[in-house]
Amino acid sequence: MTRRYWNINLEEMMQAGVHFGHGTRKWNPRMAPYISAKRKGIHITNLTRTARFLSEACDLVFDVASRGKQFLIVGTKNKAADSVARAAIKARNETSKFRDLRTEQKTGRLNRLPKRDAAMLKRQLSHLQTYLGGIKYMTGLPDIVIIVDQQEEYTALRECITLGIPTICLIDTNCDPDLADISIPANDDAIASIRLILNKLVFAICEGRSSYIRNP
Repeated sequence: MTRRYWNINLEEMMQAGVHFGHGTRKWNPRMAPYISAKRKGIHITNLTRTARFLSEACDLVFDVASRGKQFLIVGTKNKAADSVARAAIKARNETSKFRDLRTEQKTGRLNRLPKRDAAMLKRQLSHLQTYLGGIKYMTGLPDIVIIVDQQEEYTALRECITLGIPTICLIDTNCDPDLADISIPANDDAIASIRLILNKLVFAICEGRSSYIRNP
């Protein structure tokens, strides 16, 4: 796999708060190699290592996207949902349930259902729009899953492991770095941190997709 330059800037990561971990009492000892210091009761992530693993992840998703493969981005907590939806729009993925409900809404079929059933399906559509609004064009199992917040999405991570689907995981200082194929140590609570990491990964995916379109 060829290594590329992804313009990963340590100062930019600091401004986004990528380096802020959890409190020193709430940590996983396996994260010790990724922690550079303690400050006011908070662990500080080593951004040099973050940059290294983020670059490796970008190389991987570029390579996979250049072969026309599918991605799924998972992140359902409130702080991550909007960034995940925007990232998924750019990465062009979709869940079948979301696609079916959107089709029923556009064709007016939802309005022809009994009020109770229509209301329930509209609530489901609203929920999916909130969390998966940009996950378009997915027709089968993804080839790589990108997970925001290992703790919050532990069930999804275990399912990927069971199915043998490679994972890229954004991990904070309370996570286990050994569970994902590529773990990116970073603040998984700050919106700016989540957005920065996802933007880098999605840019690499888009670059890979452009390569695939030019050389199918």
